[in-house]
Amino acid sequence: MKLQHFLILCITLLISTALSAQKIGGVRGSIVDEKTGEPMVGASVYLAENESKYNGASDLDGFYSVNNVPPGTYTLIVQYIGYDSTSVSIEIKAGKMSLQNLRLKESENIVGPGVNVSAEREAEKNEVRVSTIRITNRDITRLPSAGGEPDLAQYLQVIPGVISTGDQGGQLYIRGGAPIQNRILLDGMTIHNAFHSIGFFSVFETETIKSADVYTGGFSAKYGGRSSAIVDIKTRAGNRKRFAGLVSVNPFVAKGLFEGPLVKLKDEGGSSLSFLLTMKHSYLNETSSLLYSYANEEGVLPYNFTDGYGKLSFSAENGSRVDAFGFSYNDNVRFDNTLNYKWNAGGAGIDFRIVPGSANIIMDGNIAYSNYRSNFVEGDSSKERSSSINNFSVDLNFTYFMAQGREFNYGLEFNSLLTNFDFTNNGGIGFDQKQSNNEVAMYLRYRGRFGPIVIEPSFRAHFYASLGEIRVEPRIGFKYNITDFLRFKLAGGLYSQNLIASVDERDVVNLFVGFLGGPDESVFTASQNADGSIIYTPTKSKLQTSIHGVGGVEANVTEFAKVNVEGYWKYFPQIISLNRNAVTSSDPKYIAEQGSAYGFDLSTTFEKDGFYAYLAYSLGFVKRNDGIQEFFASFDRRHNMNIVASYTFGSKKKKSSTDGEPTIEQPDVEPKIQNPTEKPFEVSLRWNLGSGFPFTLTSGFFDLQNFQNGINTDFLTGNTNPGTELGVIYDDEINGGRLPYYHRLDLSFKYTLDLVKYMKLNIVAGVTNVYNRENIFYFDRIDYKRINQLPIMPSLSLSLKF
Repeated sequence: MKLQHFLILCITLLISTALSAQKIGGVRGSIVDEKTGEPMVGASVYLAENESKYNGASDLDGFYSVNNVPPGTYTLIVQYIGYDSTSVSIEIKAGKMSLQNLRLKESENIVGPGVNVSAEREAEKNEVRVSTIRITNRDITRLPSAGGEPDLAQYLQVIPGVISTGDQGGQLYIRGGAPIQNRILLDGMTIHNAFHSIGFFSVFETETIKSADVYTGGFSAKYGGRSSAIVDIKTRAGNRKRFAGLVSVNPFVAKGLFEGPLVKLKDEGGSSLSFLLTMKHSYLNETSSLLYSYANEEGVLPYNFTDGYGKLSFSAENGSRVDAFGFSYNDNVRFDNTLNYKWNAGGAGIDFRIVPGSANIIMDGNIAYSNYRSNFVEGDSSKERSSSINNFSVDLNFTYFMAQGREFNYGLEFNSLLTNFDFTNNGGIGFDQKQSNNEVAMYLRYRGRFGPIVIEPSFRAHFYASLGEIRVEPRIGFKYNITDFLRFKLAGGLYSQNLIASVDERDVVNLFVGFLGGPDESVFTASQNADGSIIYTPTKSKLQTSIHGVGGVEANVTEFAKVNVEGYWKYFPQIISLNRNAVTSSDPKYIAEQGSAYGFDLSTTFEKDGFYAYLAYSLGFVKRNDGIQEFFASFDRRHNMNIVASYTFGSKKKKSSTDGEPTIEQPDVEPKIQNPTEKPFEVSLRWNLGSGFPFTLTSGFFDLQNFQNGINTDFLTGNTNPGTELGVIYDDEINGGRLPYYHRLDLSFKYTLDLVKYMKLNIVAGVTNVYNRENIFYFDRIDYKRINQLPIMPSLSLSLKF
């Protein structure tokens, strides 16, 4: 499709939707907790006169919209589990959107299943949701707190299809996609390195996460710029009614969070302005010598980091909002006389949503700037590597709400990248690139349900200006509701990206990750003649591309249990990387390979009466073909299984039946605002089993000559000096060996002590690697020494919320 045809289609759709909106109306607004002012996510909203046709659900901001309603008087009903149902009479006028904000009151009684409508269950029937996992703050805190602190990095590892390569310097691979092929977004801004060198922690503060949507494949045209997966993280606003906070300390990390209103949200509603500030610092390099000196031969774990994040949030009465945020992340690893690696990132942005007075269309978007710099020195300074990336982006999205929950979305995206990279390989061949890359994209997306069928076609046109290439990427999502409890779904499409990483996919362990834009120079594929010589052929495109296909079944087995099974296939026609094997300056600097990933993922969840259980299993195959041979990627893990369980118990605390009077069970403490089903004790466990990663076997060694005597050097029979570096002769078959199986058990026990109103103390005792399994990290070929992952590590964490 030509660009002018695409623009004409967008204009036609805008005109037609504007004309149809003049004959009908609707209602929208925000739903918040009556006491705290927190937005109610996933509340069910419908008109009593025709629930099946005129309905909706509140989003992450508590915003809802019921559209395409004929003029008249209706009863608007809102329901949410654990809260009293609310109804109000409204009048719908032609060509106008009525504003109706609602405040829900927490139920005085424990609400049993089925009393209120589950918006989550409705969403499962009305949205495609293929290869999509939504993570909440509660999901993260259910996990045993490895390192004494629950973190998103730990939860991502239990998602089916996600592979982690280790506790130290580990990277995440999602259904065959390397880290560079996975885009991580924070409030719409791309985060180029989201994980610290000690693999337990991400840069994101758990307490600030409102939701994290993980798309492991087959995602819609709303997202682009990456060829494998998307992780979209949204942070919450600060408390709009009172000053609050948290301070926490454990052997790994200390942190503080502070939030509150600058302009308080009034009981009757209106606008508000709030702030949120958080800071965390890891001092593991100091505490490990005292507490975990047995963890390695050096007697110290040389990792430390510091993260800071701040946010200002303005919310208007009609649902419009503007958030301004900024962050600073720093990481440092220093092994004596071996390596020194550090990186830092900073950025700021504005995330907004505009709700027009009477139109069915709302607009949201963000404007952001960030920079990331990393430096790696191995041994002496002659092996220094450095990389930086500056990123400016603008996103605009428009959503048109239709009857019966249908939506039409379209948007524009502008992305500008400035990369600077300097690297020298083991053969002394240097790579030095400084490049500016500009990208412009537009997309269309429609989602609607027709009887038992849900369809989600989408289309993306992505222009890579610096390469002069346009990619047209159609995508499709489909769901068939076989019954109310059994659903079939599928998705697929075309994907592309410009950004390249310096990491060789054959390296399982590699702390340094450099970023390069699409190369100005030619990219080559390799092939081999019968005599063994290598032939390099230039490619037609300089983009990295992929094709996704996903199909599966999801079922609500009982009211408390659900199962999801998906089979997937990803084909990567072109994966571009540095030619790490270049031995002369005339050898190509950029090599293109092909790849594929296929398998199936299974997950099942059960939750009832304080008990939660989760099982995930993945069978996966990840292959690469460099033109010479096909081989398994270094992160190919055939089997991966995670079991997570938690149980909350103890006496339930009941709220007072009258305002201001203490309960009988708590005579000396003022009434608390809390969930009536909250219990003080929680025990959690996680067990992970993974088959071994592939590696290339060693055939032999040789002395690396420095040729200090020039052409007179006797490299055939001469003896090398003591301490001369050895070179490794690798087996001809790439990744022909396999490391041993990996398995680890983590446990934690949490006790919550209510002190006074709003204040509580969380005490968490945890053990990582309970039975002290010696899992291999990597094997030092030169010293012929096995390096293991982290051993058993107990921890105690104290967290005070107020």
